[in-house]
Amino acid sequence: MASPQQDPIPLLQALLSTIEHKIVPLTAQGVSSGSKLFGAAIISKSMLNPIIVATNNERVSPLLHGEINCIQQFFLQDSATRPSTSDCIFLATHEPCSLCLSGITWSGFDNFYYLFTYEDSRDLFSIPYDIQILEQVFRVRAKEESDEELQKRELYNRRNKFFTAQSFAELVVRIEDEGERKKWGKEVERVKSLYGRLSDRYQKGKDEGVKSESFWK
Repeated sequence: MASPQQDPIPLLQALLSTIEHKIVPLTAQGVSSGSKLFGAAIISKSMLNPIIVATNNERVSPLLHGEINCIQQFFLQDSATRPSTSDCIFLATHEPCSLCLSGITWSGFDNFYYLFTYEDSRDLFSIPYDIQILEQVFRVRAKEESDEELQKRELYNRRNKFFTAQSFAELVVRIEDEGERKKWGKEVERVKSLYGRLSDRYQKGKDEGVKSESFWK
């Protein structure tokens, strides 16, 4: 797994640069033709350079979420030269849905990082289905558990035998120097702001009936 002791600054720098310069341009094209604004990348742990970058392609299939599309492209590479998933960092612009959590797990990636949380997807982008599916399908009420107790339970284990999941906010907190912590916190917010226009374009496309194969718009 990506070491919890790994310096968070070069990691954040690489993740944010990949989103801004690689994923956002691809996502802008996808959103214009009806796809959601979720993207992903697979990055070398040792070099911190992107190996594969992808975005949502629900114009073709409702299963081609950004993460799944990225995984598909990764495994289309020649197996003789393709790096092991254990040597890679998985980057998701938005906290992965249940489909993508499974895809990441079955592919053997032992870690992933995400910029936006489920709550961000719901509240900032009007896409609530990640939370709803996890709540309705996977969150099973324990015997005599109250509604309040049920709602306090996590939607999934972010640290488990298969992977460790961390938000960019968690990486920022790990920066020891206060000045650097504030600097990178602002940088995270700056990159997040790039998605405001993409979200507006996606919502406008929905209103105009732009074609998508996804059942959940």
